[in-house]
Amino acid sequence: MRQRAEPSVVTSRLRVGLGTFIAIEAEADTPTIGETAAGAAFAAVRLVDVLMHPRRVGSDLAALNRSVPGALLAVHPWTWAVLELCKRLNHLSRGTFDPCVAGSEGTLADLELLPHAGGVPHLVLHARLSIDLGGIGKGFAVDRAIDALSDAGCRGGLVNAGGDLAVFGEREHDLVCHDRRGTGATVTLRNAALAASDADNASRPGEHRGYYHGSDARWVVTGRAAVTAPSAAIADGLTKCLLIDASNSPLLLAFGAQRIDW
Repeated sequence: MRQRAEPSVVTSRLRVGLGTFIAIEAEADTPTIGETAAGAAFAAVRLVDVLMHPRRVGSDLAALNRSVPGALLAVHPWTWAVLELCKRLNHLSRGTFDPCVAGSEGTLADLELLPHAGGVPHLVLHARLSIDLGGIGKGFAVDRAIDALSDAGCRGGLVNAGGDLAVFGEREHDLVCHDRRGTGATVTLRNAALAASDADNASRPGEHRGYYHGSDARWVVTGRAAVTAPSAAIADGLTKCLLIDASNSPLLLAFGAQRIDW
């Protein structure tokens, strides 16, 4: 990455999380602010991991995957927000985007998000579901980490979680998006996010394949896609749609996103 301007203080930290390396840069007026902000950003990533793991005990998503049709399930506001975005993507892509994995009895259309009751979000299933939020969950974690940097008083920052990255602040960031063969493109980001997905990547986690074929496994997908968008969660979700329908320009327009050729 090539940066065009140096801030007064940059705190850079790297940790393992969400099955990948999480790199955080906090631009602040003092090292203390930067350290505090980076810690808050990593805490936000950890919370998303706790809430949205598909099988781990205590996870909202694991509880959803065990839920029986008709049962009312209370979830964290962040879990509800990700599922709401999934529903929007599912609707606007006419079912192309669906994080239900193969073997799920129902599709995302069978998930109903209810208005918050007493400040607590709820949902109800109309069929048994098996959902893996995978990349869009990781993108959401990147977005919440960016929020944490901003809320802690940073003037700018960057969060990179493998295929999902977001930046905020006055500086522009020149980023190289490349594949395993080394070919790629330079993308300039400012207050935006970038996501890249490669369906042929042999290291892609086996449990995160639901996006690429839908619950009835009707999609056979190869290739790669990269998208810039207002948030990392949106960008990641759109890459999955483009892997199935590369010409879906109206969907990109609906989310204020742009495809990157690489």
